[in-house]
Amino acid sequence: MRKLIVTAALLAATSIVAQAADVTIGAVLPLSGASATIGDDQRRGIELAVEEVNAAGGVLGGKLNVIVEDSGGRAPSALDAAKKLVTVDNVPAVIGEYSSGITIPVGQYLVQEKRVHLNIGSSSGLVRQLGEGSFSLIGLDNVSSGFAAQDVIDNGWKKAAVIAPNNAFGQGVVTQFEKAFTALGGEITTAILYTEGQTTYRRELQQLERGAPDVYVYSAYGREAATISREAFELGIGAGSSPWYAIYLSMCTSDSDPRFIQGQVGMDLNNIGANGQAYADAYQAKYGEGFRSSFNGYGYDAVKMLVAAIEKAGSAEPAAISAALVEVGADYEGATGPIVFDADGQRSKQPYEKLKIDDGIKPR
Repeated sequence: MRKLIVTAALLAATSIVAQAADVTIGAVLPLSGASATIGDDQRRGIELAVEEVNAAGGVLGGKLNVIVEDSGGRAPSALDAAKKLVTVDNVPAVIGEYSSGITIPVGQYLVQEKRVHLNIGSSSGLVRQLGEGSFSLIGLDNVSSGFAAQDVIDNGWKKAAVIAPNNAFGQGVVTQFEKAFTALGGEITTAILYTEGQTTYRRELQQLERGAPDVYVYSAYGREAATISREAFELGIGAGSSPWYAIYLSMCTSDSDPRFIQGQVGMDLNNIGANGQAYADAYQAKYGEGFRSSFNGYGYDAVKMLVAAIEKAGSAEPAAISAALVEVGADYEGATGPIVFDADGQRSKQPYEKLKIDDGIKPR
């Protein structure tokens, strides 16, 4: 009888240990390359969420860990990172990336491997096609470009020249902005999809200017956007009555010299929602500054939603997390505002802000 009692106790202890096992998830972010400033800001949001989760007792009784891999801003590197997270670290879910042209192949791989994918920075409409198990915490370009087009029209600008990178993100921006803008009575004078990685964009800028637009609409990753803004300033393009309008202003100006972006206006993701002040305060306290971009909160919300789904499912298995995320995403109040997934797992409503550069980014 004594032997049976000891065995039962050991089994109970083993069960407790199993329930309290740590949970590890992954993230693929551009910590180097053209979007490194944004990628590091995404990492900050993830880091804060993990600290809060563990301070509150962890997940399923264990500690939450996140392995963050650097994509280098390149699709091949991002895929290698995702494969390492799946095959070596065996994570059930991966957060990332930032650029649509990288997020899409990473998401395709994760869905194929039946792992959960959370998009926290990419807005290409092609993200919607990734399939079951892929979720977006950020509104796609039909939503963002539609908002931007209405904002441009509301400012009285009827003729727009548009420039964006020639990738999945940029193609979506140009297509969706043109569709929404012309439907509102606007005219696109010139639309340019530029090749990424150029050292100069003077030829493209001069081509935009020839169309005599009322406004220059652009969207570009941090370091490339910095070159575009500097060269436009040097050429006098966008000065006076034809300003620059940025789709995702914080992204477009994150690496720019303040001299070259003064007076720019644009739209961006809403930094925080009605219940996000505690997150903003925690960010300020930890990093000694305000938000570096509008994208950090989406990394924060991704971690918190994953934890909520794991707790709801009572399991860290990918299929269980995916099913629970559908329920969590029916009505989730995140730091970035209400998050409601549509039937494809995409954020159906996205709050945006109207901003300007006036010795820093400020509301209009």
